[in-house]
Amino acid sequence: MKTKLGVAVSLLMLLNACKNNTEKSLQGNLDHLLKQEAELQKQLSEVQKKIKALRKDSLQPILVSVEKLTPQVFKAYLTFQGKVDADDNIAVSSEMPGTVTRIYVSVGDNVKAGQVLAETDARSIQQSIQALQSNLNFVTELYEKQKKLWEQKIGTEVQYLQVKAQKENLEKTLASLQEQLRMTKIISPIDGTVDAVDIKVGQMVAPGMPAIRVINFNKLKVKADVPENYVSQIQTGNPVKILLPDIQDSLENKVSYVSRTINNVTRTFNVEVFIGNNHKLHPNQVAVLKINTYSSAKPVICVPLNYLHTDVDGSKFVYVAENNKVKKVRVQTGKVSEGRVEILSGLNENELLIKTTVSMKEGTPVVVQENAVL
Repeated sequence: MKTKLGVAVSLLMLLNACKNNTEKSLQGNLDHLLKQEAELQKQLSEVQKKIKALRKDSLQPILVSVEKLTPQVFKAYLTFQGKVDADDNIAVSSEMPGTVTRIYVSVGDNVKAGQVLAETDARSIQQSIQALQSNLNFVTELYEKQKKLWEQKIGTEVQYLQVKAQKENLEKTLASLQEQLRMTKIISPIDGTVDAVDIKVGQMVAPGMPAIRVINFNKLKVKADVPENYVSQIQTGNPVKILLPDIQDSLENKVSYVSRTINNVTRTFNVEVFIGNNHKLHPNQVAVLKINTYSSAKPVICVPLNYLHTDVDGSKFVYVAENNKVKKVRVQTGKVSEGRVEILSGLNENELLIKTTVSMKEGTPVVVQENAVL
């Protein structure tokens, strides 16, 4: 019995010893594995960094379109719509009511100042003149006889003065009738060309009613109404481009006249450009005036406005291609006109402006190609 009990105790002690040895062994293995894991994590992190660096260096370049910057005189323009007009553009009308009896001109005829263009019925005035002329002839003869008698001291002074007054009154009446006769004629006040005949024989006319239009095409001009906020920018002598969209043509001249009065209703002032005779132009034809209000003193860099970017702090910048990479360049801007902006500082001649309207990352590799689309 004792022998069996001793064997059991020995076996139990042996089992405990084996258990302790196994636990120590497992703990040792765990510690070793944890150490290996930490070492592998360190190696993995280093490898990831190297891979990231390799990927960054191996970014695929992007295709960009560029504009080589060249200094030029920057010009700013103000654009307004106007129309062609004639300095002498007159609708001639009759000076007194009457019926048209004769028309002496047709459209396209050249006329001179003082030339009779048409006539109205003047028969009653002519008859009055004839009757008055006969009476005046008699009174004039009577006056001459009375005058001779008075010079010889024959007769009275009253008789002489009465005949003289009668004669003078008749002469004044005759002059008045002759003026009325003149007013029955429609006369051109200027040299020019007949542009329209708006009357017919037998038609009644009256003062103020347009009858015949005469235009002097040697004195054409272009005029426009300009808002008053530009009054300080436009002056006589400013260069101006005149665009004529209807005939797809253009002219260049200078501002001839700037009105000093602001229209109280439209709040505009008048600008005129005299262009003389031009067979291509027609009164009331639409014209566009591009008035040059600013020119840089020397050639400067200018860039398209849509390639100018704004940073978060409000500063302006552009992208340029330098060493085949994107470079962000801050610039100071000046005047803006016709989609381009004057660059006062920041850019130099021959730099390659990247033509992009989107944000780009500085340092990105690029392949420069003309007219490429981003």
